Amino acid sequence: MRNIDKFRGCLIGGAAGDALGYAVEFLHEGQIFSLYGKDGITEYTLRNGIARISDDTQMTLFTANGLLIAADNNSDYESCIKEMYQCWYRTQTEPYPLLDKTKSFLMDIPELYSRRSPGMTCLSEIKDGANGTTENPINDSKGCGGVMRVAPIGLYFCNTPISYEQSDMLGAEAAALTHGHDLGFIPAAALVHIVRTVTESDTSLKKAVKDSNAAMERLFPKSEHITDFTAIMQKAIQLSELNIDDISAIHQLGEGWVAEETLAIAVYCSLKHENDFDMAIRTAVNHDGDSDSTGAVCGNILGAYLGYNGIPQKYNDYLELHNLICEIADKLSCNYKT
Repeated sequence: MRNIDKFRGCLIGGAAGDALGYAVEFLHEGQIFSLYGKDGITEYTLRNGIARISDDTQMTLFTANGLLIAADNNSDYESCIKEMYQCWYRTQTEPYPLLDKTKSFLMDIPELYSRRSPGMTCLSEIKDGANGTTENPINDSKGCGGVMRVAPIGLYFCNTPISYEQSDMLGAEAAALTHGHDLGFIPAAALVHIVRTVTESDTSLKKAVKDSNAAMERLFPKSEHITDFTAIMQKAIQLSELNIDDISAIHQLGEGWVAEETLAIAVYCSLKHENDFDMAIRTAVNHDGDSDSTGAVCGNILGAYLGYNGIPQKYNDYLELHNLICEIADKLSCNYKT
């Protein structure tokens, strides 16, 4: 029996971190603390009464849609995810409603037809077909646009006969459709591993992260930058164990514009505040850098670990598409087909 609470927690948690960070994504620390006070942003910034998600959550939902379509049609997962990214691209470039029908039920959601600072690599590569693979990279990008969208893969394959190696690799291939640098797709595989581990077992979060690091070394032993990836992940673990202020720790990990930094910051915040979802995502967004992506990935990890019931109600209130996100989480939890 799969844990629906953790499925919901992962997707709502990611959307919450995304929405909190989206308001300050392009602000420097000084601007954030000047605008919001000494603790930085701690509550949603509402627009027309809504906490708006960014492209991170949009693409996460389309990843989930790809998995569900593959299951329903007994199709290849990677090709269905690719097709759904092309559907997402249409929401960024065409008006609602579309004149033709697609396979995606998300194309019937008018709120998704809105540009929320989408990554230029995602846009350009999906426009050209999203034809990248880990073996035949399409570019040398390691931006965080790959890692921020793959959490549903870790959810979907938990408690199934599919091996971790297979689900991790699907995470890498889903990211490599648009991001060809090995540090663009290895963090995606690692996030899938962490999410799956904490969703299907009661293992500690730290052990899940360490297991993920070891898994990446086995999965990508010949990758040019695998040692760089494991080094920054180990640094995130070590920093979470020190009595050091969060901003100083995050500065040592980067800003999160590239995938390995995004995951490292998210892991640090999740480990440092593993029993406090609120403090974890607040820490994950109040820094120089890609606040919505670091917040989203932190929310994915800790939401899966703590479950939906571990997320404070203030992050459910006013969250854009909250009910739809829960509905998709529920579908992921019950639609796996062998």
